[in-house]
Amino acid sequence: MIGLVLVTHGKLADEFRLALEHVVGPQKAIETVCIGPEDDMDQRRQDILDAVEGADEGNGVIILTDMFGGTPSNLAISVMRSGVVEVIAGVNLPMLIKLAGVRGESDMDKALVEASEAGRKYINVASRVLSGK
Repeated sequence: MIGLVLVTHGKLADEFRLALEHVVGPQKAIETVCIGPEDDMDQRRQDILDAVEGADEGNGVIILTDMFGGTPSNLAISVMRSGVVEVIAGVNLPMLIKLAGVRGESDMDKALVEASEAGRKYINVASRVLSGK
């Protein structure tokens, strides 16, 4: 199973995990790291490394961050190892739901593609979708 680590500003990571488990049920091999403005960033980087280790079951880990270029994303990228520990920025709930469904049977590349596609697919302007535009 591919492990997941959510790294975000504030408590968003914890809330994403709660929302995911509300929809699909309890998940294993998932960790969260919440980053606040006054936190020691060296310690938070170590927390990310520890979370990756905790989530890793031998098939790699995907770190999901809230925004590319933000502190959580930059810290996550600093521990990235291509093909082993990957980072997806711009996490949303459809992306997490897709990962929950595919991470037990997919390889890293396939899981990354499917998660990215699901994340994009469900970003919509409701009035346009409902009007058929």
